[in-house]
Amino acid sequence: MGKLYLIPTPLGETASWDVALPAHNRSVLDEIDYFVVENIRTARRFLARSGIARPIDALTFAELNEHSHPEEVEGLLKPLLSEGKNIGLMSEAGLPCVADPGAWLVAAAHRHDVEVVPLVGPSSIMLALMASGANGQSFAFNGYLPVKPAERVKAIRAFERRIAAEGQSQIFIEAPYRNRKLFEDILTACAPQTRLCVACDVLEPGQLIGSKSVAEWKKSGAPAFDKRPAIFILF
Repeated sequence: MGKLYLIPTPLGETASWDVALPAHNRSVLDEIDYFVVENIRTARRFLARSGIARPIDALTFAELNEHSHPEEVEGLLKPLLSEGKNIGLMSEAGLPCVADPGAWLVAAAHRHDVEVVPLVGPSSIMLALMASGANGQSFAFNGYLPVKPAERVKAIRAFERRIAAEGQSQIFIEAPYRNRKLFEDILTACAPQTRLCVACDVLEPGQLIGSKSVAEWKKSGAPAFDKRPAIFILF
């Protein structure tokens, strides 16, 4: 029986392989000819940049993303279960299965007693937490907040109460085009002393990481984060 390899990818288009990924990962790629990916075009581009030994056109790809249905996942393991092939699972950027539907495939692999092999790579969530000054002993990743303004503000205030009660850092993300609205809602909903870290394009040449109190953010104004992937941390 083959193995399921969880293959990290760089966080941005311009970040080089050597910045975030160990050389061992490249050698693993040369052992895989079947990949389950979030986006085939992006995956092919990453593999071409990685310098794998085989032609990209000789590889087989299947998509697993937010448009996939859970009942389709078992079928993605067929090359591994029936043909003994290794499978490489790749996210769009960063670590597979973290804020990513790849977790469905890993769960299916465990149901079939398949060996799952995670490889080392970058997580924008962990890198932002490291650089924020927030509590790294107790933290929660909350994914996306509600889209409706009233529900989003309610969620932000609930996070702030948890920070006050437990000291737990609260991490979340947003679609880049809604960064500014989320930022404005945080400044409106939170107390002046509550701290907010905004981390954009982590590991990219133009990365931006700012960590200030709500009162300080109100004075300085919003960071240059429009249409940029960002991590938000309240603490």
